[in-house]
Order: sequence, then C-alpha cells, then structure tokens
Amino acid sequence: MPGGRLTNEDRRQIAAGLAEGLGYAEIGRRLGRPASTIMREVTRNGGPGDYRADRAEDATRQRARRHKQARPPAPPIPDGGHGRDPRAVQDFTESFVALLVQQGLPRMEARVLACLYVTDSGALTAADLVQRLHVSPASISHAVAFLEQQGMLKRERVPGARRERYVIDDEIWLRSMLASLQMNDALVAASQRGAEVLGAATPAGARFESSAELLSLVSEAFRQVIEQWQSGSTPHPAHPPVE
Repeated sequence: MPGGRLTNEDRRQIAAGLAEGLGYAEIGRRLGRPASTIMREVTRNGGPGDYRADRAEDATRQRARRHKQARPPAPPIPDGGHGRDPRAVQDFTESFVALLVQQGLPRMEARVLACLYVTDSGALTAADLVQRLHVSPASISHAVAFLEQQGMLKRERVPGARRERYVIDDEIWLRSMLASLQMNDALVAASQRGAEVLGAATPAGARFESSAELLSLVSEAFRQVIEQWQSGSTPHPAHPPVE
C-alpha cells in the first residue's frame, strides 16, 4: 500500500519502469511513492542497470531477518538483597519506559532515566548504563546531557575515583512540576492578554478569557500541591554506594 513497505509486485513494476527508461519520479508516480523511495530501493539493489525484482526481494528479506535477530538479554538488575524478582523488575522497567515515552520523553532518555530510577542507589556510572542498556557510550552521553539540562539528573564524582556517576533524587518530579507551572503561568498571561486585545465580549476574546480562568485554576492547584508536599517532606539519607 502507498506509504508502506515495498511489495514484490512493486519491485516488479520498478524493474519494468527501469527497462522502459523511466526516471525515478515517473516510477514513483505510477506506484504512488516518493521518488526518493524508488531511488533508495534501486541504489541499494544493484543500481538502474542491474536492478532485478526477485533479487531485491530476497535481499530485503535477508536484511529483515538480520534486524530481527534478538540482542543478548540485559543482565539481571541487582535486587540489592531485597529478594525481588528480576523478571518482574525488568517488566516494570519496560512499562515505565513506555509511559515516559508516552509523556513526550525521547526513548533513549526514558531508558536511561528508568534504569537509574529502579536502582536503590539512584546513581550509576556511564559504564554501568552502557552495560545494562546495551547501547554505545555516545548514546548515554547524549541522553545524560538532555536529562541534565531538564534538571532530571545531576553528575557527581565517584568518591576516590576519576569517574563520574549520574544521580537522580526524590525531587525529580517536583522540578518537573515547577517547570510545568512556569509554562502554565505563561499561558495564563498570554490568554489574559489575548482577551484584552480581542475584546472579552467577542467570541475569540471570550475563548481566551475562559482559557485564562481554567489555566489559573490549574496553576493554583499546582502551587497548593507543591506547598503541601514540601511542608510534609523530610530529608532523605545520602545516596548509598553505586551498585
């Protein structure tokens, strides 16, 4: 279907089009595909002078099989002596990652954050993360930089070593809520200004005024929740050694 993977019939039509001397754009129009898709398909399978539909289909299947080969399983997450079921912890971690991605966090950043979050220490080195997530050091570095910029983790020196470790604390969501509160306050101000400019008596102005009222209530609720949590929170012990 248009926009999906090329089928064997698509490849036969590509081969027929090349035999007629058609360009990528014309072949793409016949198939309802972008010219760039046709160009990539032909280029990776012998080029215009050596493209064969059956051979291209076989090569695509082989590539798909290689991509489907399972990665080695991640090492079990240490339970810190608490008798946890490693499989249950792994399943929960994967579902937590999916939730973070749903909330808008990039997948690699979500995996790093979840990996830190499920450790009792809340702290891991780059080497720990590379081993647990089976990704490159560069991927960890990029994810950590993003999370640090968002205030979701911090770096600290491993005692007695030159290595750094990445640390999360119990106020990660507090900082996230404060950032959301700032954005919500900005929307309140913009909506109030919109009502003034457009006129509260007009449909457009009334829409902005109604939005400002709702967003103001949200901001107030956020403040009350944050104040309640801060007044009832107690200091937590320092992070234990890296697992």
